[in-house]
Amino acid sequence: MIFKDNILSGQVAVVTGGGTGIGKGIALEFAKVGADVVVASRKMENLEKVASEIRALGRRSLAIQTDVRNTEQVDEMVKRTVSEFGKLDILVNNAAGNFRVPAEELSINGWLAVVNIVLNGTFYCSRAAAKVMIPLKRGKIINITSTAPWTGAAGTVHSASAKAGVWTMTKTLAIEWAKYGITVNDIAPGPTETEGAKGALWSEPGAYERIKEGIPLKRFGSVEEIAWAAVFLASEAANFITGATLVVDGGAWIAGRRY
Repeated sequence: MIFKDNILSGQVAVVTGGGTGIGKGIALEFAKVGADVVVASRKMENLEKVASEIRALGRRSLAIQTDVRNTEQVDEMVKRTVSEFGKLDILVNNAAGNFRVPAEELSINGWLAVVNIVLNGTFYCSRAAAKVMIPLKRGKIINITSTAPWTGAAGTVHSASAKAGVWTMTKTLAIEWAKYGITVNDIAPGPTETEGAKGALWSEPGAYERIKEGIPLKRFGSVEEIAWAAVFLASEAANFITGATLVVDGGAWIAGRRY
């Protein structure tokens, strides 16, 4: 923990895709700095473990099984959050799906599955959260994207395209909801040490070392480093930042690296 332990004190956050990887890291770092956290994803077994870790830190937590592609489940997630904790201050749209496949071999179902989670799910969750935040004239929405909207990403046309949509959505919602005191920003992680990414994206022989050598800082990012960026954007220190993209990639994007 690199922030003072009360920077998000009294705040209520929802983190989608909160059972593993970056989502889990964000949920735990939020709890360490004072927030009560709702974690949501499709797999309940992962969520309960994270919620228990959050409670062990002395914070309140709720695990809600949610498929972000389903608007009824998304609305219920937000409704239960407000019912349990009385409000919703922060939403982190982290739920995602990705795998490598040549574009010409990508099935329509594969395309739709990823686009529905990443692009549609982000909008459904943002819309549901905004309906709670707008009357209060405040709120923070943080979307987890990638650098693919600028660089492209061979083998992941479904995810790269969906993330590009989220990047534009971030800017659009930031403009539209600024009058309500809601800020909307996104974090674009570079290669990050997660088990899911290793299996789905860096599994080819030699890929991990090749990618690492192409990053100016010569290493992958940690989950905590992405989470610290989210803590900053969720805090009062970022109150005058909206529509921005915070790139956390060890300099890979400015060096022109593609993954």
